[in-house]
Amino acid sequence: MRTSLLKIVLALFIVFISHEQQFAFIHHAFVTSLGFPKSLSPTRTKEKVVEEKFGFQFIKNRKITKIPFELQANLIIIPLKINNSDTLHFILDTGVSTILITDPTCLQKQNLIPIRKVKIAGAGEGEKLEANIVLNNTIQMGEVTGYHQNLVILKEDILKLSEFVGRPIHGIIGYELFDRFAVTIDFNMREITFQNPDNYKYKPSKGEKIPISIEDKKPYLNTLELVDSVTSVPIKVVLDTGAGHALSLDATANSKIKLPQKLISAQLGRGLSGIINGKLGRIQKLKIGKYTLQNLVASFPDSNSYKVIPNVMVNPRQGNIGCEFLRRFRVTFNYRDQYIVLKASNKNLKEPFEHNMTGMELAAKGQNYNEYLIERIEANSPAESAGLQEGDKLLFVNDKSSRDISISELYKLFQKGEGKPLNFVVKRGNGLFVTTLTLKRAI
Repeated sequence: MRTSLLKIVLALFIVFISHEQQFAFIHHAFVTSLGFPKSLSPTRTKEKVVEEKFGFQFIKNRKITKIPFELQANLIIIPLKINNSDTLHFILDTGVSTILITDPTCLQKQNLIPIRKVKIAGAGEGEKLEANIVLNNTIQMGEVTGYHQNLVILKEDILKLSEFVGRPIHGIIGYELFDRFAVTIDFNMREITFQNPDNYKYKPSKGEKIPISIEDKKPYLNTLELVDSVTSVPIKVVLDTGAGHALSLDATANSKIKLPQKLISAQLGRGLSGIINGKLGRIQKLKIGKYTLQNLVASFPDSNSYKVIPNVMVNPRQGNIGCEFLRRFRVTFNYRDQYIVLKASNKNLKEPFEHNMTGMELAAKGQNYNEYLIERIEANSPAESAGLQEGDKLLFVNDKSSRDISISELYKLFQKGEGKPLNFVVKRGNGLFVTTLTLKRAI
């Protein structure tokens, strides 16, 4: 499920009740439980009026708050609690339209009662997944609380995100936060700022303001350009913080999108419906506003990987931009006023776009997800040439214990310095295997 920095592509599409229907359902259930006629307001009594709270709100009348986040495998991981649970870790994903619990065991002690079962689907070549819908949950995130939040809970942890990210992952959250607040993601400081849109005032010193549109609860950018020595092709993409790659393109959606001359087959990631296969290649230049980024690694998913997506014709797009691109900026999303603000980090902007130069993929195992097994090895890759095998367990990398290295650090190591040797000690069965692998750029 990875290319380069463990590319995880998460796309969620659910036939689900609308916000208005959700409110009506909650209102009906609340009124009925108190014995009121449905025509009466459930919050009014003879003694006082109690204002029922819905959606995400600041506590203590705050107008702005900041929370820390982790960046693992190019994904934004935020801490939160659900119904007074222990601290859980969620991926912040602009590409999902509802709150998804990927690890159902994290809420087992709460004995939540689902209102119904649904089938959900996303990118990938597999079948739809079973899930339950649970209404009226409270989500606590620093000084922000979400009231009456609806959860979609997978029947089982089919995605196994923890193994790919290298730390416990319990779910994915996105639209509910971005729709309510102006959200600034500072990748250098590893900090997210939530602010009331009324109080967020744009000024040029914050970066370049670029218009977006919100369609199907996702942010679309219409001003991106693919540039080569001859042409400039405008494309429409989703800004997707739940994708670890830099750029994904659907060349079949626009005849002007030219495939790179050199392509390699790859397992690009995993969506809700399984593995996403496709090709990798390099794009000469990508222009967004005043910024031009060069020599990007782009993925080109096979058409089968998106066969289940129902809205492709409704909201035609040519691809998406992920965090390998976005992390080079401080990014503000303002859904209400439909724009983003990009301010480049000069250090990150100069970093080259690279791909995994070992030809092997890892899975994090163990209680602390710091035991790494080789899950997949590409044919004719440096890993194969070095004699490494699927199932090998990494013990040491360059004389450093693998338990002291995060999976993100390993993948960064796998991307830096073509021709650089990496020394491995692995456990194979009951024995040890020692080898040296030389990094080689495939594209």
